[in-house]
Amino acid sequence: MQAPEKGPNYNRSTVFESKPFVAGLPNLPGVYRMLGAAGEVLYVGKAGDLKKRVSSYFQKQGLSPRIQMMISQVASIEVTTTRSEGEALLLENNLIKSLAPRYNILFRDDKSYPYLMISGHEFPRLGFHRGAKDKRNRHFGPFPHSNAVRESIQLLQRVFRLRTCEDSVYQNRSRPCLLHQIRRCTAPCTGLISAPAYAQDVHSAELFLEGREDDVTRLLTERMESAATQRRYEEAALYRDQIRALSRVQARQYVESNRGVDADVVACVVENGMSCVNLAMIRAGRHVGDRNFFPQNAAQATTEEIVEAFLAQHYVEQPRPPLVIVGTPARGERRVWVEMAEKNARLALTQRAKEKTTQESRIVALREALGLPDSAQRIECFDISHTMGEAAVASCVVYDRHAMQKSEYRRFNMRDLTPGDDYAAMRQALTRRYERVSAEEGKIPDLILIDGGRGQVNAARAALADLGLNDVTLVGVAKGPQRKAGLEELILETGDHAAGDHAAGHHAGQSLSLPPQHSGLHLVQSIRDEAHRFAIVGHRAKRGKTRTTSSLTEIPGIGARRRQALLAHFGGLQGVQAAAVDELANVQGVSRSLAEKIYRHLHA
Repeated sequence: MQAPEKGPNYNRSTVFESKPFVAGLPNLPGVYRMLGAAGEVLYVGKAGDLKKRVSSYFQKQGLSPRIQMMISQVASIEVTTTRSEGEALLLENNLIKSLAPRYNILFRDDKSYPYLMISGHEFPRLGFHRGAKDKRNRHFGPFPHSNAVRESIQLLQRVFRLRTCEDSVYQNRSRPCLLHQIRRCTAPCTGLISAPAYAQDVHSAELFLEGREDDVTRLLTERMESAATQRRYEEAALYRDQIRALSRVQARQYVESNRGVDADVVACVVENGMSCVNLAMIRAGRHVGDRNFFPQNAAQATTEEIVEAFLAQHYVEQPRPPLVIVGTPARGERRVWVEMAEKNARLALTQRAKEKTTQESRIVALREALGLPDSAQRIECFDISHTMGEAAVASCVVYDRHAMQKSEYRRFNMRDLTPGDDYAAMRQALTRRYERVSAEEGKIPDLILIDGGRGQVNAARAALADLGLNDVTLVGVAKGPQRKAGLEELILETGDHAAGDHAAGHHAGQSLSLPPQHSGLHLVQSIRDEAHRFAIVGHRAKRGKTRTTSSLTEIPGIGARRRQALLAHFGGLQGVQAAAVDELANVQGVSRSLAEKIYRHLHA
């Protein structure tokens, strides 16, 4: 449902007539969008009852200054009814993230949360998992970040000594690896532990991850005493070591609950016009880590408004534990958790304020060095990554608002290029990037950095000229004569709109060498390094995918069915490459002569 149609003489600057509009609204769940005079979306909200919710904006006394300002700018309202309040919540969240209205507090969290996985194999492995779940495996989490998962895996290795190796490695080992030697794995790959004994360790690990540590200690104690009674003293000593390792782990826990509860603790701190929400995750009674969120459009918002926005947006896309704690409980472990989250939020704000000051000084120094206007703040940087021309990938990273904007990064797989032609690759990357930006009326950067010398810069300028973007400042970042950090040369392009025309006496066509300690150079280095990292990650993924298929497809006699059989049998191309001729010949459909041919091809 939408507001009435506007006639040709409709004046958006007139005061919004709320009474007749509200009178026509239904008592149904839905989403409302408040629009400004130019038709821009000011605010998106949800309601269990559209009529009651929208009317409250025009009847309530004592609205916050932020909401009063928003209402004063409303020229029209659009509404969409939904079948339920839950459906309205989903639609509200999608609209907020796609439209980014100026009065909606916006949390951007595009990352999926990682899990710890115990696989469903006969000898299960511990692993890191992100994405869709396989029902054959058990998943524990979510965890706030990948480091928390890896720390938990290391902990479980110390106590329960479960394997972490990939199947392709596990299936092709002939002797125990280093992890067995340092007592982090029981080496099921070489039969040094029986399936029942390994299953006991897996069960103990699962109990531990469920927060049942007392049960784990009891089981280990019973096994130790039984082994000792039967004079299996070496086995008893192993159980004793596990109990001691478990005790050390428990002693190091910062927060612990005796009930093995799963909970999220949410705390918000607002200081000096900045706000932070800290999400602390308690899993199986243990604090496994936390994550900080810095909302947008929250300059005048209260802590209650910020927390409400966080809860509405976060749990639409992320799993919600049985318990979510907000506010400050009177006493007990929950109070400890909330105080911990508040402390972490305050520390994050302090650190962010310091970083902002550092980043501001860096961008100011770079503006002065390059003669950029005081308003310049958005920088985009390009890099090309390939191996001898193979699997070329271009990256584009974005620095804006004093931080890297990872959600705006882009990669481009190069098409129809002569292998190793970096100039053509750079020209194609910029063409594809800014064709889309121009078509979608996106943001044009104030400065474009090119990882390369004058040839790459000239190719980039040619691409921009074709698109009519002649006034964008372009600078190449070339490694110095000794290719050492701090000796980079900034290539100031030639042409009418060259960077550096007003920079410290330098002229277009020259290079600018800033002192190693120059804060503007530090900013350039950090952005260039991030572009390089992002390009390499994309290139390796593309190269690995290409080689996985091409290495086998190039062998005469290997069709799709045999290729799939080989990859499935050995767990991937790495396993195929590590296999001996006899092992290859054991795969269904692979004869001895074909196995020899595969081996020669992969080891040529």
